[in-house]
Amino acid sequence: MIIKRLRVQNFRAHSDFTAEIGSGSTLILGPNGSGKTSLLEAIYVLLQGTSFRSSDKDILKNDGEDAWFRADLIDQKDDARTIKYNSLLTNGKKQFEISGKKSYRLPINARFPVVLFEPGDLSLLSGSPARRRQFMDRFLSQSDFGYRQAFARYNKALKQRNILLKQDNFLPDEIFPWNLMLAEYGEVILSKRLEFVDRLNKEIGLVYGDISGVEDQIEIIYNGDVLCKEKIMQLLSANQAKDRILGATSFGPHRHDLRFIFNGFEANSVASRGENRSIVLALKFLETDILAELSGRQPIVLLDDVFSELDASRQQLLTNHFSQYQTIITSVNEIDVDGFKIELES
Repeated sequence: MIIKRLRVQNFRAHSDFTAEIGSGSTLILGPNGSGKTSLLEAIYVLLQGTSFRSSDKDILKNDGEDAWFRADLIDQKDDARTIKYNSLLTNGKKQFEISGKKSYRLPINARFPVVLFEPGDLSLLSGSPARRRQFMDRFLSQSDFGYRQAFARYNKALKQRNILLKQDNFLPDEIFPWNLMLAEYGEVILSKRLEFVDRLNKEIGLVYGDISGVEDQIEIIYNGDVLCKEKIMQLLSANQAKDRILGATSFGPHRHDLRFIFNGFEANSVASRGENRSIVLALKFLETDILAELSGRQPIVLLDDVFSELDASRQQLLTNHFSQYQTIITSVNEIDVDGFKIELES
């Protein structure tokens, strides 16, 4: 897919805005608060079915009983896809329309791979474990339907188990089904995360070397117990008394993390700012290329205000690597991009 045109209505800062998108690179230029990221968000929702920022209601430009938003995308074949949300609808759901077919969820076969690179990703190594889990989960949910399904069902079971743990009294039989679901889908999540980390470890050194020009040793370690379904069940039962006190499930892949080892030491302790950012660039390059390989389609790349956080050499590497993909870039400052330019006002 190549995006040709995007229109958003009542979408965050935009009342009604239409943009022509280049087949190569497109720069969206404007001050903070002008709605640059909102345009990327609209594309992401149209291609993936969910926002990377917040809930549907938060997207609404205007509050009120008749609040609504809409986004439309036209591709190079003049095929259209639309997303609509209207607060008057009793089901409170957004509606998708792809080639004339309507649904309340974006069908699996209509989802298109997207790689999002935002400023917070540059703190991937030093940021929270949640951000590193998100890095894995976003990739795997796009590239592996089995993972996406297991991840959704795991989180549903986790939510229900945590609700039960907060209650004063519940019977062991009530929590058993949720333990069973967490064990079953947790095993799938762990297995597929490990495969992903193994793939990264095989390639990240070479990609990092191309970026930095230095042959440093990088290793990614999955930081969490890797267990079979039966063992997960045992540990959930063993931790039940503690979980009841906490009111939350203390064990499982929702608590796991990644460790980055740089020349034998924790990267966050010994790697310089530039070395950290080169590792992150290598991860984003690998994410894009592996996703293209596994999906058989060229992902749309969304770069949200990351150029200002990189020095000139890394900006050039970013531009060169993503030149083979349709890339949409937001920036406060002018960037030398060979392609379309959209200018927004505050």
